[in-house]
Amino acid sequence: MKHLHEKNEQYAEPSVGILDTFPSGGISRVILTQKEFTSLCPLTKQPDYCTIRIEYAPKELCVESKSLKLYLSSYRNVGAFAETLARRIGEDLFKVLSPRYLSITVQTAPRGGIDIEATARVWGRTEAGDNG
Repeated sequence: MKHLHEKNEQYAEPSVGILDTFPSGGISRVILTQKEFTSLCPLTKQPDYCTIRIEYAPKELCVESKSLKLYLSSYRNVGAFAETLARRIGEDLFKVLSPRYLSITVQTAPRGGIDIEATARVWGRTEAGDNG
């Protein structure tokens, strides 16, 4: 695990290379919540504050939490809508983990009186080759 013993460093942009994994050891479900996620509104460049909820059913690998924290903090200067964030974070985690199931929910803090909740869900392939 390349990030576990390092000092907290900032990454300029999100990359799957930031994410570390470890063997799942038969765990059936993992839920991770980041309540201090920050990115930028792509239109106004104002900060957006979000809660990120990640739920997945691992096959062989789990994501290491410090590397996930570093990965998520790399979005600090990225301009993206909540819907885009849910999809991109889901795609990156799916590339690294190849889980049976993955759900990413981005819940924005209200701005202009509107909350936004966007969820991206991905199911992996089963041994039979079908989705589920």
